[in-house]
Amino acid sequence: MGAALRLWRDAWLLWALGFGCWPPTWAQAVLPVPALTARVIDQTGTLDAAQRQALEDRLAAFEARSGPQIVVLMVPTTAPEDIAAYAFRVADTWKIGRRDVGDGLLLLVAKNDRRARIEVARALEGAVPDLAARQVIDRELVPAFRAGDYAGGLGRAVDALIARLSGEGLPAPARPAAAADRSAGLPDWVLVAGALLPVVITVARWVLGVGLASLLLGAAGAVAGWWAFGWWGAVLTGLGLAMATLLGVAGLLQVVLS
Repeated sequence: MGAALRLWRDAWLLWALGFGCWPPTWAQAVLPVPALTARVIDQTGTLDAAQRQALEDRLAAFEARSGPQIVVLMVPTTAPEDIAAYAFRVADTWKIGRRDVGDGLLLLVAKNDRRARIEVARALEGAVPDLAARQVIDRELVPAFRAGDYAGGLGRAVDALIARLSGEGLPAPARPAAAADRSAGLPDWVLVAGALLPVVITVARWVLGVGLASLLLGAAGAVAGWWAFGWWGAVLTGLGLAMATLLGVAGLLQVVLS
């Protein structure tokens, strides 16, 4: 019995020295990846609504103009992971940028850790290599953050990244499908309208008279011009049709009177 008790005591001491006396960091869960709901996600409450919106608008305009997608994420800490491991998980989960181009960029700030990380997709590795990413962080983020100007630091970092990405010659962003469909259908519409226009003007002139025909055809032309070209197209097309009707009638009257 004494030997069994000693064996149990020794086993317990070994467990206590090996595991029980150490903090259970192995059981700490990793920080979850948040949902990608915007181009600027601040989980620290550092940026106010106006600052977030200004940065969001700047990133959206660059994306619409050039194609690459930049996302800014601020978290209090990435513990228990280091910032590089967490940034990789976020980028792998979100899959920022165009799938067929690979032009996404993540700017991650761990505020309480005083760490920042720039993660780029394959198409942007030449524009923002590791050394350039480090320079953006050291020159733009760190001085501003030390002064408490987080919005200014992020804005300057985003400007520096946009300047680097702008000269990469990446594929232009695709136009919205609605605009593409409207442009594709325009030539047929123009041909049909051009063929029918003289007939419509002649009939309207005799049935409605000069003034009313000009007014109605001008209004119809304005609607068609707005649909095809926008407000300037509405003005020009409407005036064009009205003038065409008036000139056609004036020409006919000149022939009759002469």
